[in-house]
Amino acid sequence: MSGTAEAAGTTLASAAAGKGRYFGTAVAASHLGESAYVSTLNTEFDSVTPENEMKWDALEGTRNSFSFGSADRIVSHAQSRGMKVRGHTLVWHSQLPGWVGGLGAADLRSAMNHHITQVMQHYKGKIHSWDVVNEAFQDGGSGARRSSPFQDKLGNGFIEEAFRTARAADPGAKLCYNDYNTDGVNAKSNAVYAMVKDFKARGVPIDCVGFQSHFNSASPVPGDYRANLQRFADLGVDVQITELDIEGSGSSQATSYGTAVNACLAVARCTGITVWGVTDKYSWRSGGTPLLFDGNYHKKPAYHAVLSALGGSAGGGGGSAGCTASYSKAEEWGDRFNGRVTVTAGASAISNWTVTVTVTPPQRISTTWNGTPSWNSGGNVMTMKPNGNGNLAAGASTSFGFTVMTNGTTSAPVIGSCTVS
Repeated sequence: MSGTAEAAGTTLASAAAGKGRYFGTAVAASHLGESAYVSTLNTEFDSVTPENEMKWDALEGTRNSFSFGSADRIVSHAQSRGMKVRGHTLVWHSQLPGWVGGLGAADLRSAMNHHITQVMQHYKGKIHSWDVVNEAFQDGGSGARRSSPFQDKLGNGFIEEAFRTARAADPGAKLCYNDYNTDGVNAKSNAVYAMVKDFKARGVPIDCVGFQSHFNSASPVPGDYRANLQRFADLGVDVQITELDIEGSGSSQATSYGTAVNACLAVARCTGITVWGVTDKYSWRSGGTPLLFDGNYHKKPAYHAVLSALGGSAGGGGGSAGCTASYSKAEEWGDRFNGRVTVTAGASAISNWTVTVTVTPPQRISTTWNGTPSWNSGGNVMTMKPNGNGNLAAGASTSFGFTVMTNGTTSAPVIGSCTVS
């Protein structure tokens, strides 16, 4: 789908890798049959987090009966692409099957440790980081633990026990505590900080702290975000932005994304960033259009802001004044089909662009629109220039189209990188 080259620094993953970080996304197994979803996932990301497939209700809905199929599908896809996997999540108050809450204390302790051990051993050697315990602290000013079957029946010690059990189950995986509304310095983050400090002092195995970082206009990126990440890192743990999404649109959303990414880059032990989904249309808060790709998988201004913050370039004229080209098939008939290429400006406005389209002989392009084509001597490579649509504001898009005569060959055309000229 995407004509963006996978050379260093031209995708989110390659640009982040240049900074020593991973750049991941949440993935739903149910979307892995959608070509545009998979193409965007494969091109742009090098780490995945199963969105729901590794939560307790998905894996062990009935006691001692484990269903790994959907989660296995995600892990297998990631492994086939050389991607890291974040395991999410082992112990959480939400998405618990009903049988867990009905257990007495001794039975609950046994069930918790058994669940952690079985799941982690099933994926042993395949998981980069596990969210061992998720969201165990209350919101608000108390800094207290959240009520849950684990907290209410096992007490504060359940978190430490979960981490010790996890270390024994897979010594090679990084063990994280993950929470939300802890992005700045506040009562909740102070309580998590005190726990992590205590764990490190007593040798409780904890390697990382995850910051979910769900932002919107009412809860923006806090001014002390970087400083808060740094104080956790100073305890001797890695920090990860684990579920980033920012409601909004246009330049304000782009600016907020850039701020979040720069905060991670400023902290040496911030090892990676995961956005909570590939496309707005499948986001858990899709009405707020919080992700880097819109419902048609077009790169938004926020995408270009992130790529620029990571030191990448979308191709072409150097710096952030680049452009990208993405292809989609339109109408199709027995002997021909229409193709559409969307050209999107990077973090800066552009005034001219070119994109190459290569078809497989004996295919031929018979008609074009919204652009001025030129051809190579063989007639199978078309270089398209704008026809009055070369001026694009930062993050803005235009498109051109063409008809391919198949002549018996239905291969999709290859779209070259967009070049600012």
